[in-house]
Amino acid sequence: MKTFVSTLFLLYGIQAYSGVSWMSATLDNDLFVGEDNGYTNGIYVSKYNVYDGSYSQHEADIWVKPLMWSMPNRSIDQAVNVYSFGQTLTTPYDISQAIPSESDLPYSAVISFTNTYISAGPNYADRVSTTLGIVGPLALGEETQKAVHYVISAQEPKGWDTQLNNELVFEFSRGRIWREWISDSGHADILLGGNIGLGTLSSSVSTAAVFRYGKNLEDSYATALFADSRTSNPIAVNGGWFVYSGLALKYYFNQIYTDGNTFSDSRSIDYDHNINILALGVTYSWGNSSLAFAINTPFSLQYNGSSDRNLDDFNSYGTLTFAWEM
Repeated sequence: MKTFVSTLFLLYGIQAYSGVSWMSATLDNDLFVGEDNGYTNGIYVSKYNVYDGSYSQHEADIWVKPLMWSMPNRSIDQAVNVYSFGQTLTTPYDISQAIPSESDLPYSAVISFTNTYISAGPNYADRVSTTLGIVGPLALGEETQKAVHYVISAQEPKGWDTQLNNELVFEFSRGRIWREWISDSGHADILLGGNIGLGTLSSSVSTAAVFRYGKNLEDSYATALFADSRTSNPIAVNGGWFVYSGLALKYYFNQIYTDGNTFSDSRSIDYDHNINILALGVTYSWGNSSLAFAINTPFSLQYNGSSDRNLDDFNSYGTLTFAWEM
């Protein structure tokens, strides 16, 4: 059985060795599902540095060093460092109001840098990641959304003056994934995973299961690890393809998008901290490139406040990833 990160590197039909670099670009947007509120836009650009097993854990960068104690002490087949930059925008239900309802999500924008380190053995893969960023006007959410809406002739958002205040944010994350079941034909499998996050950006625990059907599944199961860190989507590799459905059960202890600023007064909402997410996706790879698209939809989330709207109304979005060799 191919190991986690070796399959990630086969993602682009190459042998895994030191010095290989890849790029990916991911766009999240609720316009894919006909909405324009809540988690309304996310843009992420990532660079992958790939190493063979002889480089071991000393190739982890300084950003994730505080988390390396949690990684298993074992020989590994492959390792990868990922460096990701992104911007995330969240808006209320009605963006036409200059002063949105207090029961709506606050306006917020985050610009962040994430360093992810992954090590892979024969049967499972481990991930640690550190995210550093800033929320508030310095994250340029107002400028970004207004420029995009001007270009596409969409409604101008009126309430950015009520957005969260400037604040430095961080999150540490630890995850693992297993390829738990494989069909006799090799055309279907089930992946199981778990993740823990801690920080002012968000703190959470989650578990997930993914069912996939397609070709060359053994070469791509590891890429599902990136979905939780929002650096990429599960993606086909090495001439493969697959369709998938996944269910993630998540509990948020805090998240700045809903709880507001950590150290200053700001808008916030009451919400159900249990978040269940259904994902449906398809991905195809060719040559040294891969393309993936998915719809992510939360369900059974209720405000504890006066609003009778579900958080589902604010957090459904489509996500598109393109990856290529540098």
